[in-house]
Amino acid sequence: MGEPEESYVMEESFGAEQSYGEGADADRRDPSGSNSYRRSIFSVPVTVTVSIGQQRMSVSELLALRAESIVPLTAHIEDPVDLVVENRVIAKGELIETDEGGLAIKITEIQEQTDD
Repeated sequence: MGEPEESYVMEESFGAEQSYGEGADADRRDPSGSNSYRRSIFSVPVTVTVSIGQQRMSVSELLALRAESIVPLTAHIEDPVDLVVENRVIAKGELIETDEGGLAIKITEIQEQTDD
């Protein structure tokens, strides 16, 4: 059993309106009946977690947290962040500020898929 870790994460759900390449668009346009199952997968929402950093804390330190407490993370602002789906890192990227003042991720690397 692994050691528990405290992570700061942002979550965003993506559904069918998201497109991740030409192959995905081509599959959705394919009218064949044999492809209907694959096309239906595109509408399944998944939760994407962005892992920014971690800090290992004791239970007593967690219980001592109050509003405006500062929890230092293991990462620096310029460090890459992980894009995670179902506890699997699928990509790495860098945090950027949007025109509206929010946060976003600019993808810099897509992780290779491995069979587990």
